[in-house]
Amino acid sequence: MPIIVQKYGGTSVGTVERIQAVADRVVRAREAGNDVVVVVSAMGDTTDELLAMANRIASVPDPRELDMLLTAGERIAMSLLGIAINARGCKAASYTGSQAGIITDTQHGAAKITEIRPKRVIEALRDGNVVVLAGFQGLSEQYEITTLGRGGSDLTAVAMAGAIGAEVCEIYTDVSGVFTADPRLVAGARKVQVISYDDMLELAAAGAKILQARSVEYARRHGVKLHVRSTFEDSPGTWVQEMSEEQMEGVLISGTALDVEEAKVTLDRVPDRPGVAATVFRALADEGINVDMIVQNVSHDGATDLSFTAPRADIARLDSLLDRVTKEIGAPRYSIDDGIAKVSLVGAGMKSHPGVAADMFDCLAAEKINIEMISTSPIRISCVIRRADGERALRTVHATFGLDTPADA
Repeated sequence: MPIIVQKYGGTSVGTVERIQAVADRVVRAREAGNDVVVVVSAMGDTTDELLAMANRIASVPDPRELDMLLTAGERIAMSLLGIAINARGCKAASYTGSQAGIITDTQHGAAKITEIRPKRVIEALRDGNVVVLAGFQGLSEQYEITTLGRGGSDLTAVAMAGAIGAEVCEIYTDVSGVFTADPRLVAGARKVQVISYDDMLELAAAGAKILQARSVEYARRHGVKLHVRSTFEDSPGTWVQEMSEEQMEGVLISGTALDVEEAKVTLDRVPDRPGVAATVFRALADEGINVDMIVQNVSHDGATDLSFTAPRADIARLDSLLDRVTKEIGAPRYSIDDGIAKVSLVGAGMKSHPGVAADMFDCLAAEKINIEMISTSPIRISCVIRRADGERALRTVHATFGLDTPADA
């Protein structure tokens, strides 16, 4: 039988009633003649609540113990869903990430998958079971429980789909697909029917919360077709897949994104000599802190200012780390600004259309929105602005590039 992988986010399994509705959908897929693997996130805000409790006990919780704590949420959700499916007369077996053979490196909090050993999952499918997996987690090469970072259940689903040769990986969420902007922030946002891996990867990296960026990268590398759909309706969603140049030619902009979960770090008067930047960013990498945009000013009198963005969730760790690093490199001070936002424009078509960046800057200027940092790729432009201006910036960029207009207008 064909294999499909279904992933359900925290909102989709947020209550017992919603878990029962998911069980109904899973059973229908099984009765339609499919082998089904289901990956679940923790119920509702469980992960945030567990993290908040840990932060009340320690400002920087021990990474190993934090991973042990946070994986509890997915284990609860998978067990409840397994019970619900079995109660409907459909055989189901639930497994943790380690039981399912998801092997990772040793980086607690943001582990990378190094290998999938799906033997147990395949055997359970052959025995006629729906397999329910706890997302977001794995087992390190040192036999420690690890987590895959925010949105890691997406990565669990995509990686397992690739390992067992699934026909499709369905990502069920609280919106009906990928939109040109977050429809909760932009009323005129419209659903995209098909989007390329590259465009989806840039949107995810720019802050669109529909898919974890690492999961899209994994899907592209292993050729896993993704179908982003709503848990609460049966209409088709958005397909994320490889697209030819001809298919993409008519699309200038695929979408916009707003990220309010980053902070800007500035190191003042950094000595302008070889190796200083390497020292700073090696220390951040060793701590497992992801850095996004980087700007270094022109040197004056042998010193320069160095700015970069990093997740707001890592501010406590950044503070501790930078206190040491600035002394090591001889910089007098550093500052962390958590009042920023990043607005981005994404589309493969902009590679061959000059003036896109100018149009974006013009529309922000017309709204008197100041740009603090700029980052570009061949298919993305991102601007750091004040967080208070974030939603207004998103709406004006979205309107400026005609994304409010229906596709067939």
